[in-house]
Amino acid sequence: MKNVLLVAGARPNFMKVAPVLRELLKHPDTFRPQLIHTGQHYDADMSDVFFQELAIPKPDLFMGVGSGSHAEQTGRIMIAFEKVCLETKPDLVIVVGDVNSTMACAITAKKLCFPVAHIEAGLRSRDWTMPEEVNRVVTDAISDLLFTPSRDGDQNLLREGIPADRIHFVGNVMIDSLLEQLPKTETRNTLRQCGVEVGKFATLTLHRPANVDDPQVFSGIVEVMAELSRELDIIWPVHPRARKMLEDPRLAGLLKDAPGLKLTGPLGYVDMLTLNRNAKLVLTDSGGLQEEATVLGVPCITLRENTERPVTVESGANRVVGNRPMGIRAGVRSVLNGNECSIRIPEFWDGKAAGRIVDVLMRR
Repeated sequence: MKNVLLVAGARPNFMKVAPVLRELLKHPDTFRPQLIHTGQHYDADMSDVFFQELAIPKPDLFMGVGSGSHAEQTGRIMIAFEKVCLETKPDLVIVVGDVNSTMACAITAKKLCFPVAHIEAGLRSRDWTMPEEVNRVVTDAISDLLFTPSRDGDQNLLREGIPADRIHFVGNVMIDSLLEQLPKTETRNTLRQCGVEVGKFATLTLHRPANVDDPQVFSGIVEVMAELSRELDIIWPVHPRARKMLEDPRLAGLLKDAPGLKLTGPLGYVDMLTLNRNAKLVLTDSGGLQEEATVLGVPCITLRENTERPVTVESGANRVVGNRPMGIRAGVRSVLNGNECSIRIPEFWDGKAAGRIVDVLMRR
């Protein structure tokens, strides 16, 4: 029996580990999976609700590393995970996504000579100001098995010299969770609670430092959202770092004059899925929401200069417009004027990616 450590650290990871853990548990004679929660996201709003809704078993170990600078957080994760590896002696460590936990646990396992598998490998934005890009590239370079969500991921890895026999195109495991949870949105009363109607609102998420930490950029985005909210309600689950920036008196006054811009706290996965499914458009700087909007068939406006998920643009769902007011206005206006493309769901975004991953592990 193979001892497998499956690592999750932050909200984006939870949707990816849930289906993989379920598939591993279907083979009790082959795998003994243990779920390790690093605690990178550690409060109930940012973590616990996702475990409940996705029916993820209680983690076998909660490391509780908490927040801090990138260096502090990465260091604490590596120190704690080294002890876990030495005690459990895993046959395989599986990491997902591109957060600090992903890179830290991959490096720690590899230095101890334990094999590493990376789920969601091969994504590239070419933007080295993004901490996630550093995490992706480092993790991919040292992983023994690389599971890609789209064909461009395979090509990126091959260009970087990764041997082809380590690369496996399996599809998007996050879509497994989306399709599994989608029926729950049929009876959810999220829209009524938010005071919006189907197709008559947008959703907004902002969390990246390039958008939230720069006062000028953040102010420009909020001004555009306040303008848009005069003709279309906007539901904005506010990230903690964005909420802090909204304490600026000028922005607080702007929000007061924009009643259509509806701020909420962090939402659970099913509530957010319900909103996105019924929205006129999705405005985001999140990678995962670009993918979700694509499968839901909802136009997405990405408030970034680039994306590591170009397949969402090629599918017709996503427009990458930057984070400046002029580009955002133009992208939104294009959608509201009806200039929408037909949206195609990418290959293998079919709810079966986790099964393909476990099939590879069984063969190996």
